[in-house]
Amino acid sequence: MSSLLSRRTALGALGAAVAIPVITACSGATTSTATGSASAAAGATDTASSSAADAAVPTTIPQGMGSSQGDDVFPRTVTHFLGETTIDAAPERVVIISTGQLDAALTLGIVPVGATSGDGAGTVPDYLPAAFPDHVDALEAVTDVGSRTEPSVEAIADLSPDLVLMNIAGKDAESLYGSLTEIAPTVATQGTGQYWKQDFLLLADALGKPETAQAWLDAFHADAASAGQDITDDVTVSLLRKNGDRTRIFGAVSFAGSVLADMGVARPDTQTFTDDTSVDISEEQLDQADADWILFGVQGGDPAELTGMSLWPTLSAVQADQVVQVEEEPFFLNAGPTAARFVLDSVSTTVK
Repeated sequence: MSSLLSRRTALGALGAAVAIPVITACSGATTSTATGSASAAAGATDTASSSAADAAVPTTIPQGMGSSQGDDVFPRTVTHFLGETTIDAAPERVVIISTGQLDAALTLGIVPVGATSGDGAGTVPDYLPAAFPDHVDALEAVTDVGSRTEPSVEAIADLSPDLVLMNIAGKDAESLYGSLTEIAPTVATQGTGQYWKQDFLLLADALGKPETAQAWLDAFHADAASAGQDITDDVTVSLLRKNGDRTRIFGAVSFAGSVLADMGVARPDTQTFTDDTSVDISEEQLDQADADWILFGVQGGDPAELTGMSLWPTLSAVQADQVVQVEEEPFFLNAGPTAARFVLDSVSTTVK
């Protein structure tokens, strides 16, 4: 395998322990100069999962939800996953509870006053200041209001928000919603990477920017389709992540998988499933992660957790030098529009 190609000095210090290139948020996309056959993955089925993902990754707000109002119209009453909320004026002090919503708000030009942090992560993911350099100072001032599953209601109240945004995934949503509505108008999206597009549109409606969000999404779809034209039709791309004791492959309706589907990129037959976003595999099943290209992340950043597995050198993508370590936060942890753009740009500059 080739030597590490990275612009992250921290990873550069790993030296010979790393044998793959790294895509980083600070550089947009740092790509490999890898050589090898574009169809290196023996046994990988050139199965495009675009149609399956399109059916399972909603691109519109669920019927009966939203406000049916245009941009900048207030007051507006938004129907959402936990009820109906009236927002009297354009929000100026927004608190974010759920993963991906900070990304979505920033994409719409709104910096919240408070946000939660994910497991083992900071309040503001590193890729966001890189994507929004004009908001760096404001992002540094965002108040941490606890974990995304158990936020501090007291800390939220102290910020005197005029809108709170949450989702219903992975928490006691109804109880939390009841507490939050006593503080400020609260709107709940569905959550999880599979629903990032509909959630972006619903969140944008609450912020008074549904038309802006729809225009962003339309442009993204067009750009994804265009970028996919430059990738050979039968080239397959695998998504793999190691976090703690878990090793997972990601399917067509995972967050990053949906971006690949928008690009029309083929997936190995082990990753075309649409009944879940990911599947756990054992070390002995690592061959299920094989494809022409493997894009992988590791919690904590140490690639040796994967590259040290006994089957790693047997993978055809590894043998073809077509393996890339990607940034965890935009690929696997934050299902937001700017993260989707990061994934799109990374894939289009890496996979050929």
